[in-house]
Amino acid sequence: MTEDNAAFAEIQKHRDQIDEIDRELVALLNKRAGHSLVIRGLKPDAQMGLYDAKREEEIFEKVASYNEGPLYNEYLREIYATILKVSKETPSL
Repeated sequence: MTEDNAAFAEIQKHRDQIDEIDRELVALLNKRAGHSLVIRGLKPDAQMGLYDAKREEEIFEKVASYNEGPLYNEYLREIYATILKVSKETPSL
């Protein structure tokens, strides 16, 4: 195998692993969204507003505490801000 073919094979190996991780991430994001929708449905009975800025900050802080890199905390915050935004916009079940 030439060096170019070895590099191509290595790239493909990593792409296959990324594809598997993406499959797992989609499943986990949908699982997370399901819990979020249940919480949204329960909030009125708990006399809670739909938006909780304090809870969002707690989420950002927890995510940062889990971070071991190579992503910077501010990038994870952007990702989670988008996840939270989409969760708020997702129609109830």
